[in-house]
Amino acid sequence: MKVKMLFVLLASLLLITGCTQTEEDPKQPSEKTKTTKNSEQKYPLTGISTNEDIDRRAIAVTINNHPKARPQTGLADADIVYELLAEANITRFLAVYQSTWPEEVGPIRSARDYFIELAKGLDCIYVCHGNSPDAKTMLANNYIEALNGLKYDGTLFTRSNDRKAPHNSYITFANIEKGAEQNSFDLTGAPEPFSFLSEEKAGKLAGDEALSARVSYGNSSYNASYEYDEEAGKYQRYSDGEQTIEAEVQTPILLDNLLIIEAPHKVIDKEGRRNIDLTAGGNGYLLQKGKVNEIQWVNKNGRIVPMIDGTEAGLITGKTWVNVVPADPGLEATVTLNAKE
Repeated sequence: MKVKMLFVLLASLLLITGCTQTEEDPKQPSEKTKTTKNSEQKYPLTGISTNEDIDRRAIAVTINNHPKARPQTGLADADIVYELLAEANITRFLAVYQSTWPEEVGPIRSARDYFIELAKGLDCIYVCHGNSPDAKTMLANNYIEALNGLKYDGTLFTRSNDRKAPHNSYITFANIEKGAEQNSFDLTGAPEPFSFLSEEKAGKLAGDEALSARVSYGNSSYNASYEYDEEAGKYQRYSDGEQTIEAEVQTPILLDNLLIIEAPHKVIDKEGRRNIDLTAGGNGYLLQKGKVNEIQWVNKNGRIVPMIDGTEAGLITGKTWVNVVPADPGLEATVTLNAKE
């Protein structure tokens, strides 16, 4: 009798287990799927580890760097910032966001063709407010998926009351998502990752001392400088001697990698607009952890990549800033390392 009862109990247990497996909601991820999705990954543009889903498209925004546009909003959250000349020896930023999306970003300024090329190389949705003639043609031909404040001023883009145009255009990332949905832009698809150093290799980084750097753009209001914060292990940035900070919280912008490269520049119209050749490759400096190495940069599928002895130079995990200066007069004439005050 006991054997018979045991058999009945085992059969009942197997039946219950089988029913549970059969009746599991196929729309819900299995525990195996959940574990895989939440396993540690690395954001492609910072190398920072995360358990979050990294399959998110990058957003590139042209940010105003006029003195009346400072301090800017959202720069602290950018994975990479590219700084290039526009016209009249002024610089603008292309801020790229992928690991973190700030609540708001700005002030936003107009597009240039080379900003579009950089954004395209990272498969970004591009955000601007206005455009040069060459950029207008690229946008009109749908060269890149973009949101332009000329079309969405007062709807997706808003104007702040504390600054005057053209230094007061902002957009929230909620409105970027809204604009993407309106235009059927896909918000998934992470960009190709850069190469990052392991913690061990970062701790053994070689190179000459580089505790400061000065980058001249021929206009004191736009000359950039960097100071190494040994306690933080990061570089702080300054424009015309004034520290670059995040507008709302007044915290300094801190950088893990500073890449300074030279590229061919050519003035193309009476307004002083430029053609900047970001495919030519050339010389550069890579500053990390208070040290500098000379590099050669190349363009790989639209991305600016630093190389040392033919191998992609590893970045320190974290934020990167890229200064592009004219090849004529070149790095030696425009960049000063370890300058004394």
